[in-house]
Amino acid sequence: MPVLPAVVSRPVYAQTSAASLQVTTRTLDIGGRAATVKGILDGSGRSGLVLDPGARFRVQLTNDLKEETIVHWHGQIPPNSMDGVSNTAPMIAPGASRMFDFVPRPGTYWMHSHVPAQEIDLLAAPLIVRSAEDAASDRQEVVMFLHDFSFRSGEEILADFTSGAAMDHGMVQHGSRMETTPRRIIGSHSADPMQIPGMAGMDHGAMAMPGMDHGGVPMDLNDFEFDAYLANDRTRDDPEVVRVDKRGRVLLRIINASSMTAFWIDLGDAQGELVAVDGDPVEPLRGSRFGLAMGQRLDIELTMPESGLAVPVLALREGARERTGLILAPAGAEVSKLANQSGSAHPAFSGDVTMELVLRARHPLDIKRPDRTHMIMLGGSMAPYSWTINGQLWGRHTPIAVLQGERVEMMFHNMSMMAHPMHLHGHVFQVVDINGTRIAGAVRDTVHVPAMGMVTVAFDAGEVAPWMLHCHHMAHMATGMMTELDVRAT
Repeated sequence: MPVLPAVVSRPVYAQTSAASLQVTTRTLDIGGRAATVKGILDGSGRSGLVLDPGARFRVQLTNDLKEETIVHWHGQIPPNSMDGVSNTAPMIAPGASRMFDFVPRPGTYWMHSHVPAQEIDLLAAPLIVRSAEDAASDRQEVVMFLHDFSFRSGEEILADFTSGAAMDHGMVQHGSRMETTPRRIIGSHSADPMQIPGMAGMDHGAMAMPGMDHGGVPMDLNDFEFDAYLANDRTRDDPEVVRVDKRGRVLLRIINASSMTAFWIDLGDAQGELVAVDGDPVEPLRGSRFGLAMGQRLDIELTMPESGLAVPVLALREGARERTGLILAPAGAEVSKLANQSGSAHPAFSGDVTMELVLRARHPLDIKRPDRTHMIMLGGSMAPYSWTINGQLWGRHTPIAVLQGERVEMMFHNMSMMAHPMHLHGHVFQVVDINGTRIAGAVRDTVHVPAMGMVTVAFDAGEVAPWMLHCHHMAHMATGMMTELDVRAT
């Protein structure tokens, strides 16, 4: 088994001169079958960008595709005109370039197309902004970038959702062959969500909450069957092996770039400390399994064992058997292949709020009463496949109005049977309430709202501009679950 460097493990510094990034196509080997996907590569053909402490984000982005695109810098807070969304900036035409220049926030971030079909086609890459603390730390940084992958195009997949096709679990046509495997799952449920190992010291009694079971009808977890699940562009039966030092310290920067899949990050027998979520530091949380919704990131510190054994880092698809991951291996460690599937289905993450309830920000917002509150109703259904914010679809939406500088509390009230990872552009927010339990939680840019659950976030309204607010499940976003936060001048 080859030993390969982790994705963007070598920095590509953008400091005095502009870095170059190309939106392009690339070819992956998925189980021995060639697949053409999209991506964002630097001038050396590596995926994504790493910035040195204190560097500006100065990037010349070129569109090498035959179609227009636009790229969002997820979790960063650039000027609104550089946010990378088509409601505030024109799309980038084929062959055209655009310059971006702003002061970045340190932490683990990512970049991706803000066209849902293109994101499904893997048009995404890591964006790592190292801090002075990172540079001074005696630890190796390893990026794990997660995708869900289909041999079908994103446009085809979304067409199935909007047309109502592929709902039947019976015979499905794929080119010249017929399969009985469903391409899309309607109401795929998890194993017992109370069986969540690995979260040392947590009170799992807090997990009993709305959204797990409603009169015997459990929540919906997965509504599409992908062909593979990837970590750094590779499947679990041919994983990336990252060479690390025996007894060395490692910082795992884990990014869920999947379009529709939530995972558990599982360290097996190893123990790690969760030290940041969505780029912002949290009080260290020790454990071996951590949940990760679409669009979210985890920074996990661990020390390689004295034994010199390899440590597999697995991403377990919730409510299913599929898994992916990479292997941290000291020199001489035996590296074993693992199948792409576990022996049994993994538990649900989307209905579990254990981790979110105990996370505490290292740099919380100042305590103050909100100047304005909004309740954001999340709704929708599988049939017809349509997802709404405040009962409205994107394009017929009413923007959510706030004034610049106001402390805003926004309660996401999910009245649907699926969880929704809600992402707010141009801001970070603090999780301050979960199902009526008041907390001083993590600072995030994407929060997972359980089915029939309520999560309240607080933030200070920023630049006067319209900022996108949407679900980061691409099929939900593409079928209407998007609106705008309208920040107005005082």
